[in-house]
Amino acid sequence: MGAADFRLAAPPGAGSGQGRLTGWRALAAALAIASAVPAMANDGIAAQSAGGIVFGKTDAVAMKKEVLSVSADLIKVDYEFLNESNSDVEETIFFPLPEYAAGYHGSPTYYGQPQQFTVEVDGKRKPYDTTFVAMLAGKDVTARLRQLGLTDQQIAYFPSHTPFDQQVAPLSEAQRAILLKEGLLGQLYDEEWVPAWTVKVSYLWQQKFPAGKVVRVRHQYAPFVAAGSAATYLGNDEAFEKKYCSDQAFQKTWQRLSARAGENGVVNAVAVSYILTTGNTWKNGIEDFTLNLIKGKPDELVSLCFPGTFSKINSTTLQVKLRNFRPQQDLDVYFGNVAATGEHQGVAPAIAP
Repeated sequence: MGAADFRLAAPPGAGSGQGRLTGWRALAAALAIASAVPAMANDGIAAQSAGGIVFGKTDAVAMKKEVLSVSADLIKVDYEFLNESNSDVEETIFFPLPEYAAGYHGSPTYYGQPQQFTVEVDGKRKPYDTTFVAMLAGKDVTARLRQLGLTDQQIAYFPSHTPFDQQVAPLSEAQRAILLKEGLLGQLYDEEWVPAWTVKVSYLWQQKFPAGKVVRVRHQYAPFVAAGSAATYLGNDEAFEKKYCSDQAFQKTWQRLSARAGENGVVNAVAVSYILTTGNTWKNGIEDFTLNLIKGKPDELVSLCFPGTFSKINSTTLQVKLRNFRPQQDLDVYFGNVAATGEHQGVAPAIAP
């Protein structure tokens, strides 16, 4: 298949059950199903940028099927889980949002709840609760901030320099003085002080897995993307070639598109990432895995590192199927020659009043 249509490569040693995928930067938000054991739940929350459903290591519940569809504008994941034990299993499911600093950010480009975020279980929209923790230098400072009289909104959004458009009550002078003394505020510039802590927000709910019954879960969201409008490809960038397995044919096609674009040589592009390695927590890995790459238009370029052989399903969809898939690294997909994309900035995560 020509580079103008698609590029992929399976690095040396990649087999049908192992993918050499690369690290993740932009958010592709995730569900994390954590064990009821507190340590496992904490681990689930800490895996803040996970892209797929995660479980504390289990011999009861198997991921029978995962269909992952990735485009520049939407990530959609369909799962089928089967409790293969003789007893019902109930677990706490977490959806961890990306950790963000409570202080200054220019915009929520990579933070907050992603656009178009929905979760369904067996075809029904699933409600969820919210939890969050404030962290400073690896320490949970949530209780101390509340002890000083800060509301949850003040901790999560802060009265100034929040990445979200939220109206929050200002701090008192006494609160500000103590926060400064204890190093809970940091100086930004021009003697202006902002929170030194970061915030981890997670959505959660209880999910029952009846013995011997398949449970179907679907979630989707608009991914946070790197690159974007006016991004250009650097043909001599070895890091790019390693990350996305681009080759000479891909580069030539890109240069042709760049020349066609005119004097500025701009080719619009976005990078989408998704964490796959969480699939290794399941009983047999991902028993039946399908990856769909969906282009916005037929002449869009796609490049990534992934094992297996892709089939062209139609003019805009490329598909690969793997059995007993145990991904070794995470997924990065580069979409080039893309049209204008939709909204990708996050919105303020829901914090209970």
